[in-house]
Amino acid sequence: MANTTSAKKATRKIEARTAKNTARRSRVRTYLRKVEEAIASGDQAAAAAALRAAEPELQRAAGKGVFHKNMANRKVSRLAKRVKALGA
Repeated sequence: MANTTSAKKATRKIEARTAKNTARRSRVRTYLRKVEEAIASGDQAAAAAALRAAEPELQRAAGKGVFHKNMANRKVSRLAKRVKALGA
């Protein structure tokens, strides 16, 4: 258990940050799931719309440090490729 005032404050900050990061991660996963479901249904228009909604969320989470920037870019790139393939 934290004894000093600064250690107690650090604990509070870590708890708050963890809660925010968990919410962000969950939010991004929801957006990604919507893209995956649209791709699975074979509807290119819905998949493209879901991807347009998911990309800023993913990039925002990467900017906040929840995900690595390269991971976010890689996911967007791979999803975009799959959405484009639906039209072909």
